Amino acid sequence: MVSAVIVAAGMGKRFGPGRDKLFLEAAGRPVVAHTWCRFDAAPCIDEVVVVIRPGMEGVFNDIAAVLGLTKPWRLALGGAERQDSVWNGLQATSRTAGVVAIQDGARPCTAPDVIADTVRAAAETGAAVAAQRVTDTIKQSADGRMIDRTVDRSLLWAVQTPQAFRREVILRALEEVRRRGLQVTDDTAACELIGQAVRLVESRSPNPKVTYPGDVPYIEQLLGS
Repeated sequence: MVSAVIVAAGMGKRFGPGRDKLFLEAAGRPVVAHTWCRFDAAPCIDEVVVVIRPGMEGVFNDIAAVLGLTKPWRLALGGAERQDSVWNGLQATSRTAGVVAIQDGARPCTAPDVIADTVRAAAETGAAVAAQRVTDTIKQSADGRMIDRTVDRSLLWAVQTPQAFRREVILRALEEVRRRGLQVTDDTAACELIGQAVRLVESRSPNPKVTYPGDVPYIEQLLGS
């Protein structure tokens, strides 16, 4: 059994005050609705858990009512940090789940083959992440003003979601994060703490996340294509 955990509990601080990027309309639906539909439609996914902010239950129930969802789903409440929200989402997944795919709610364009390939790789390796090769020339700067050196981009990957794991692996990794009192920016970083290998799954089609207001027209173009 494979569970999907869609993390939709963040405040989207970089997007600006008073604006929730998850509920911006793109191609006729809220951004998070597109994300939910992608995983509901994925043949490899058996259930979906959506992690939300407290007080948003009615909003997400209303979204679900109009989407025509086919997979079992449930809501879980988010925590103070993203890793806490992921933890809560994992607790809400079925105990029979062998693999869990964790997805940003604001990443609505993930291709079906990327979902399937990441889940398959996680089942084989223990952990896997959708990622794209870095194609820009990357510079390092200590002070944010002057270039110190050029980084070898052939070694660099930009990681995305889904990030998929055997359920027991990600639970053990996040338990270690919690034990050490650390904060991690993504779930594969937790796996690095316990020495868990993470396989890269190349995402060859655009898989952007809505982060800034200027991202929305591009997202809408991708969703409409």
